[in-house]
Formats: sequence, structure tokens, C-alpha cells
Amino acid sequence: MKLFEKITNPREIRRKLGMNQQEFWTKIGVTQSGGSRYESGRDMPKPVRELLRLVHMEQVDLSKVKREDFEIVEYMKRAHADLYKSMKKAVRSAHKETGSNVH
Repeated sequence: MKLFEKITNPREIRRKLGMNQQEFWTKIGVTQSGGSRYESGRDMPKPVRELLRLVHMEQVDLSKVKREDFEIVEYMKRAHADLYKSMKKAVRSAHKETGSNVH
């Protein structure tokens, strides 16, 4: 899924994860009633779509992510592109070996 891509059915994502509306939407800072409106077809703002993608589809634990983490990644991409690519490849390989979906 591309950054800010239209999420057509958040209810389907929530059900596949086996979560109720309160659990699902609260995890990204949306009220249950707001989430219910999105599940009924109301357009989601881009930031909400991206949070949904990161938290529920990419399985990113936002409580563990710090600004410094992004700064390190950007620095590594810029200053040590080969090392970054090598590490990215190693992580993908490890996920395949363990069957993990976590990014």
C-alpha cells in the first residue's frame, strides 16, 4: 500500500484483526464513534489513513518510535546508502525465515 493511499474498507481490516471498534480506532487516536463513521463510508483524512496503515497494516508500535529513529534512518540512507540497503535486505530475509509480517 502506498503512502496515503485510499483505504476502501477499514471495517474489513478491523475484522481481519479480530478487534472491536473501540480497540481498533483508539489505537490510532480516533474515537469509536469517529471510527464508526469511517467504516460507514465517510472519507478519512490523510493522517488518519496513514496511522491506520502504519499501526494496523504494517504493525508499527508507535509507542516505541522516536523522532531520533527517523533521523538515524534518514542519515543512514544519505551517508551510508550501501549499509542501509544491506540492512534492509537482511531484515526482509529474516522476516521471510520467521514468517513475520512486522516491518
